[in-house]
Amino acid sequence: MKIVRFLHDDKVEYGVLSGDAVQAIEGSPFDAIRTTERYHSLSDVTLLPPCLPSKIVALGVNYHSHSEEMNHQPPDEPLIFIKPATSVIGPEDKIIYPDSSKRVDYEGELGVVIKSLTKHVSQEEAKGYILGYTCVNDVTARDLQAKDVQWTRAKSFDTFCPIGPCIETQLDPADLSLETRLNGVITQKARTSQLIFPVFELVSFISNIMTLLPGDIISTGTPGGIGPMQPDDTVEVKIEGIGTLRNYVVKA
Repeated sequence: MKIVRFLHDDKVEYGVLSGDAVQAIEGSPFDAIRTTERYHSLSDVTLLPPCLPSKIVALGVNYHSHSEEMNHQPPDEPLIFIKPATSVIGPEDKIIYPDSSKRVDYEGELGVVIKSLTKHVSQEEAKGYILGYTCVNDVTARDLQAKDVQWTRAKSFDTFCPIGPCIETQLDPADLSLETRLNGVITQKARTSQLIFPVFELVSFISNIMTLLPGDIISTGTPGGIGPMQPDDTVEVKIEGIGTLRNYVVKA
C-alpha cells in the first residue's frame, strides 16, 4: 500500500495511491488506515512530503562503496547524525542551493518511516515499529562538511531533505534496487542488501539511544557515486517498489 500526503482544495489529507487515483483516508495512517469513498485524480492533487518527521536520523558511511570513495574506514557501529524537520521538502519541490556553499551533493537513500513510539526495541521487534519505506535525498553541502568536520551545518539547510513520493507499507527492505539520476543520467546504483548495517539493526540501535516518534525517518545511508548538483539540475532517487522522488535545484 502506497500512502501519500496531499493538498486538494486547500485541505491537507492522507490517502492511498493506486495508479493515477488517490483514495482519501480518515485521520492519520499512524493511527489506523481507514479509507473513505472520496477519490481524486493524481493530476488534481499536489503531493506533499508523505509524513512530517520530528527528526530525520541519518546514517553516514553505511555502504562499503561510499566508505571507499570518502576514504573512510567502515564504522564498527552505525554512524548517525540528525537532520532537522525544517530541511524536509516533498516530491517535485525545489532544492535551494545556498550562497555559502560551492559544492552541494545529492545522496540517494532508503528512508524508514517509524509507525509508533519506539524505544529500546530489539532487532527482532523492529519490524513491528515500521510503517513503511520512502525515498530520501540527503542533500549535503560537501565543502562545508569538510570545513566544519562535524556535519550539522552541511546537512541542515532548508530544503536539504527531500522525501517521497509515498510511504510503501508492504515491502521487504532487505534487497531493493536504488538508483540516483542527475539530469537523466544514472550516477548511483546499488542494492539495499549492500548496507553495512541493515534496517532492523538500525531501528534497534537508534531506539536504544533516542526515542523515535511516529513519522520520524531513518535515512539509511548512501552508496558510492555521490556528486555535485548545480542550479537548473534535476535529481531523481528511484527505489524498487516505492517509486521516484524528483526535485529541482535552484539558486538561493
